[in-house]
Amino acid sequence: MDKLSVRETAEALGVSVSFDDDILSVSTDTRTIEKGSLFVCIAGENFDGHTFAQAALEKGAVAVLSERDLGLDRQIVTNGTREALLRLSGYYRNKFPITVAGVTGSVGKTTVKEMTCDVLSQKYKTLKTEGNLNNEIGLPKTLFRLDGTYEAAVIEMGMNHSGEIARLTRAASPTLSIIGNIGISHIENLGSRENILKAKLEITEGMKPDAPLILNGDDELLYNAKVTDRPVYYYGIRNKYCRFKAYDIENLGDKSAFTVDFGCGEQRVELPAPGIHNIYNALAAFTAGFLVSVDPEQAARALSRYVPSGMRQRFRTVKDICFIEDCYNASPDSVKAAINTLSGVNASRRIAVLGDMLELGEMSEEAHRKSGRIAGEAGIDILYTYGERSELTAETAIKSGVKAVRSFNSKSELADALKDILKENDAVLFKASRGMKLEEVINSIYEELEA
Repeated sequence: MDKLSVRETAEALGVSVSFDDDILSVSTDTRTIEKGSLFVCIAGENFDGHTFAQAALEKGAVAVLSERDLGLDRQIVTNGTREALLRLSGYYRNKFPITVAGVTGSVGKTTVKEMTCDVLSQKYKTLKTEGNLNNEIGLPKTLFRLDGTYEAAVIEMGMNHSGEIARLTRAASPTLSIIGNIGISHIENLGSRENILKAKLEITEGMKPDAPLILNGDDELLYNAKVTDRPVYYYGIRNKYCRFKAYDIENLGDKSAFTVDFGCGEQRVELPAPGIHNIYNALAAFTAGFLVSVDPEQAARALSRYVPSGMRQRFRTVKDICFIEDCYNASPDSVKAAINTLSGVNASRRIAVLGDMLELGEMSEEAHRKSGRIAGEAGIDILYTYGERSELTAETAIKSGVKAVRSFNSKSELADALKDILKENDAVLFKASRGMKLEEVINSIYEELEA
């Protein structure tokens, strides 16, 4: 972070202070306070940051940003520290005349973010959102990591309710943005895919009129969205009207290969990630790179070095058994993509371990039953489920032709059952919402196999 002064910070927030000093970092957690920090007091469900304001000063903070007068000598008082944190991060971001790619979508936005950063990094020093810091507290933390050495940034934006992306994009001020797809994640809060579309399109509210929007042209809602205030570039596989199209697609087990037609040329890409969904993700990143003058060959080189982050379709082989770890999150669309990935793996048996999908509201029952039908259509050999909702998946899978199906409500019993049946040359997919913590089962199996 490049330094800010306390007075400049106060002025940016529309308040005044009687002291000044240099701010060298911004923190909402006293555990990360260092000399020169601004400590922002956030009131959360379990902790109120105002309680730790004095401790922050004692640890070296030059000032605290608070919602009320705490009787401290070095405080900046403003209405609403969450809003103030976003406003200040937006003020700070706009000090840097750089390329900023905003990324959102119902499924795969973190993968798009990672791939886009890889592509842009071929030409520019690029900052990216780390982990899941894609909300109103996390996004400012990313923006405050900017300094004068960066030439680009890729900023992921998540949401649970309408209005959230609008607030995030006003802080990030993207110079281009990507919307990957419109699924039904968070439909419990938003009510319909059409409302999810409106919420995702809020990303344009922080963009200048000439800033381009990159959309998945194979997503019916996105392709038919009324976006008339800026340039729009579509990417896809099926839609012939997309400017950026993938064809000549090869499934190479744990890899993919395809050719990108970008209108004025073609580029072959080898991607170390399987599945059509990852080709869409790569197309989005390729398009973003093309629009900011990254050479197509450089973009392809970057995509060839992509490494999945976290537990997002990470392949691991243990004792000649192929494991696909995909436990970061789950929705009907991502479950379908994961099962399709499993079905494309060269293995003696394909085993799917599916856990509950959360936050689906009234669509939960049908979504879980649909997963069972997909497992049957994909020819999965064995299906084990974990969680109450996933019993519906198991029930439907039996009717859809999956011959070996079992349901579990105990992780230890699920792990023991898997240990009993796993053989060399099996392929095993683990897929569930993050709250199901299915990685505990995976780790138990690894410990047994590696013992």
